[in-house]
Amino acid sequence: MAKPNILIVMMDHQRADTTFPGAPTLTPNVDQLASEGVLFSNAFCPSPHCCPSRATFYTGHYPSRHGIWNNICNRMALNTGLADGIRLWSEDLAEAGYQQHFIGKWHVSAEESPANRGWVEHTVSGTAADHHGRRWKQYQQMAVEPESSRRAEGQILRPGYGTYTLYGVDQRKAHRHDETVLQETLQALEQLTHQDQPWVLYAGFIGPHDPYVVPQEFLDLYPLEDIELPESYHDTLVDKPAVYRRMRSQIFGQLDEREVREGIRHFYAYCSYLDDCFGQIMRVLDRSSQADNTLVVYTSDHGDYNGDHGLFAKGVPCFDGAYRVPAVMRWRSGIHHPDRVVDALVSLADFAPTFLEVAGLPANRDFAGYSLVPFLQGGQPESWRDAVFTQLNGVELYYCQRSVRTQDYRYTFNGFDQDELYDLRQDPHQMVNLADAPEYEPVKRALCRRMWQFAYAQDDPMINPYITVGLAPYGPAEAFRD
Repeated sequence: MAKPNILIVMMDHQRADTTFPGAPTLTPNVDQLASEGVLFSNAFCPSPHCCPSRATFYTGHYPSRHGIWNNICNRMALNTGLADGIRLWSEDLAEAGYQQHFIGKWHVSAEESPANRGWVEHTVSGTAADHHGRRWKQYQQMAVEPESSRRAEGQILRPGYGTYTLYGVDQRKAHRHDETVLQETLQALEQLTHQDQPWVLYAGFIGPHDPYVVPQEFLDLYPLEDIELPESYHDTLVDKPAVYRRMRSQIFGQLDEREVREGIRHFYAYCSYLDDCFGQIMRVLDRSSQADNTLVVYTSDHGDYNGDHGLFAKGVPCFDGAYRVPAVMRWRSGIHHPDRVVDALVSLADFAPTFLEVAGLPANRDFAGYSLVPFLQGGQPESWRDAVFTQLNGVELYYCQRSVRTQDYRYTFNGFDQDELYDLRQDPHQMVNLADAPEYEPVKRALCRRMWQFAYAQDDPMINPYITVGLAPYGPAEAFRD
């Protein structure tokens, strides 16, 4: 069989449960993809931020190895480029004869662009030319303007930072980036599907990133009276780190319950808009003769709290909404027994070895991830992870955090505040923190050991024993205890 083509559509901020069967979101095109392929219901990113997660997707490594910890496009970046010797799967495929086209959001390195790693570039965003955030001059200009003291619909007052609007409607300007990505993807796909050379096409959208500004036609799909608050919305966060409470009280707590429901409604509408874009892409592919031998991947770099615990966007709170991502794959000539949901714990690090295997290339280096091909072929790998891990060193405000999540528990080591432990069997929404519960001490110690074992395997540098920073309840030596 000829080498398969690979079509990757990656969103920004889309949480996993928007693609699940029975989800409140209307995503008929992603639903169709899942019915013809495999949906991975427990896929996780390594960090709830664009740059480290995208770097993991492309390298198969965690931040401690690939070197990208936070936003590369501002001056608070710990690193602006990948670590020396780190290779992307795109380089392997380029050397194997794949024609690769990159359209949309990059956000992997500010020192290189996709062209340095085997891609033909179209419109590319999230590169060294971009600066994310404001500069001092902009604040000087802001200071001479009257500052709002009254909040309008969906707004959050932030004195000295500028008023933030969480959601809105805009038919013309809100999606200039994504409309450009869509049109260029459609054009490239039309050309690629008439060629014999195997290809990879990457389309990187920026939705449903906040603020959730959507066309009215998609908002109309969701009557406000049908939008429910999340189960965790009324969590007081009293048993969780103080910064979680500060984000809730100072920022998102300004929104009343109706506005929270409106925020959720607009997020859902944004997902439906993106699903419509995805449907247009799939119709071009499916009209071609190459549809059957094209591996299609629909995913996101990370999720969004979307009202969970009264929060929106993403950040240091280590909740599933920010970490669990869509992962839907179709490959008509390669997936056995389609229309399956796989609940194994999957990582964005798994895509690199997967792409090498489907392209018939050797995985001649170590990865943190594992190939998903056995799942695509309808089997179960002889051994598979029973836990996923996270690595966070913050964005502009630095918070060192590591977590380990199994099917039953999540333990989070917060070097800046109290730790967290949740029994997901009884508390799937992470409402009751059991980190200090004596009866769960053996569980906490076992998970702490798993965390350090992974840290050792990934050469995580967060192991300083100094008396004021060695704050884990059980330190790195746990990795080597029986």
